[in-house]
Amino acid sequence: MTNKVSGDEKLDETQFMRLFVQHEPVLRCVARSMLADWMAVDDVLQEAGVTMWEKIGQLENADGFLPWARVIVRLKCHSTINSSRRSRLVLSEEAVRLLAVEIDSVDRDRYEANLYVLQGCLGKLSMQQRDLVLAPYRDGIEVQDIAARVGKSANALYKQLGRLRAKLSECVERNLKADGSGEGLAL
Repeated sequence: MTNKVSGDEKLDETQFMRLFVQHEPVLRCVARSMLADWMAVDDVLQEAGVTMWEKIGQLENADGFLPWARVIVRLKCHSTINSSRRSRLVLSEEAVRLLAVEIDSVDRDRYEANLYVLQGCLGKLSMQQRDLVLAPYRDGIEVQDIAARVGKSANALYKQLGRLRAKLSECVERNLKADGSGEGLAL
């Protein structure tokens, strides 16, 4: 793949999708830092992906994809925020701007190292524990509904999730301090 994208030359669909998928976790973090609703984050990423594809000719080279994509995601977030101003959970323009600046300063390598360590720590949990911890994020289901599904009270499930999250947090912290590579993960 050539990194140059000129007026006559566009990234093909495969190249675009490869870049989008590669950078999607960072773009999701950008959107999540600006929006309180997970479904809104998904909607923004979908809209941003369409906009990126439509405007791919603006991209000067493939190396500039992430900064360019961040701008588009941020603009889509602003649009979503502006259209939902009636909500109590909307951040002020200044707060959104400060969050955007902070997100831009996140080191991608550090993010990937943290993600690698987290995945390793998740792998140390039993399948049942891992499914339980991930269910609220993956399925978008309320904890009360998960509790009903597994036959526990919501309070008991919150406590169990709290213990599992604390265990994961300790694992991540311990392994990041031990070495940034995540080798020898210990839960």
